[in-house]
Amino acid sequence: MSGHFSSLVAADQSGNARVPVTVLTGFLGSGKTTLLNRLLREPELEGTAVIVNEFGEIGIDHDLIAHTTEDTILLANGCMCCAVRGDLVGALVSLGERNATDGSALRQVLIETSGLADPAPILRTVMGDPAVKERFALAGVCCTVDAVLARGTLDRHPEAVRQIAMADQLFFTKTDLLEEQIPQELLDEVKRLNPTGAMHQQREQHVSVLRQTMQAGANAARPLFEESSPFYRPFPTAGNAGEPTPHPGGITSFVIVRDDPLPRDGFYAWLDMVIAMRGEDLLRVKGIVNLLEQPEQPLVFHGVQHLYQPPVSLPAWPSPDRRTRIVFITRGVDAAAMDESLRIFERRRRQRPPAAPSPEPTSKP
Repeated sequence: MSGHFSSLVAADQSGNARVPVTVLTGFLGSGKTTLLNRLLREPELEGTAVIVNEFGEIGIDHDLIAHTTEDTILLANGCMCCAVRGDLVGALVSLGERNATDGSALRQVLIETSGLADPAPILRTVMGDPAVKERFALAGVCCTVDAVLARGTLDRHPEAVRQIAMADQLFFTKTDLLEEQIPQELLDEVKRLNPTGAMHQQREQHVSVLRQTMQAGANAARPLFEESSPFYRPFPTAGNAGEPTPHPGGITSFVIVRDDPLPRDGFYAWLDMVIAMRGEDLLRVKGIVNLLEQPEQPLVFHGVQHLYQPPVSLPAWPSPDRRTRIVFITRGVDAAAMDESLRIFERRRRQRPPAAPSPEPTSKP
């Protein structure tokens, strides 16, 4: 095997646990800090570090603060909060080194982005920086969605589109300000923009879901593919990419589905080609793959642009659905061409003739 993705398959298998990192994003005024403050009032959050990745004051309620030193706030429930006004890599490395030297048990990290932030650079840092990825792994992306103002925001601000498109968990906020339920048009738009994101409309669920994401563990692939995940919803298409759904900023989302198992070498070669040629335009890719060589152990993977977590083979299928499903959230990528390119690699590998048998030795008369 060669190439970026296939090289991950042979990556370090030492089994050393990495600290899971959850990214909390959402547009200005959508309720990120309100949700964070609710989370930090929860008991038993020892071992949690919170990084606020924006300039200005840390938006933590004052009655949660136990002690302040420079850019670090120690919270009464045992959490630690850092205000990052510069290098996110430095903050994560510092947390990792402190964890290694003073014996403290750093269990999880939460990064709150600024309201105008594109999440991609933060995800690239967690997944791609050599000094970070040795000790940390992406556990998930959570996004707050303003149920009152999101429709107009999505039309005017491409940052809000990218925040929603890249999320694993979507929290609808300010629902108490609506006279009726969340407009179906908004729900449909969010679903088209992010077909696999789990949508949470009940405010009471938000903190518990955020905690579950944070505490899922350093194996970032597994929590994205549990049976309860919306990733296992039946898709309207089977065996093809279907019609992509366009959004502001040129973002499209589509899914490639295969009923038959894929040859391992063909799949790896295809994904390596896709990453090399279109990596900058792949906002988020998530997949569960039925490989011909290991039909009982599905391969799960996810990535951002050129960066991918090492793929994981699950011990068993988490649901009766054994189809390969690869979800793309992209910028300007043609769904039909992507689907056909996979078919070419499938045929090429399946039709490869078997190696010629060695000639039988001839006996001398």
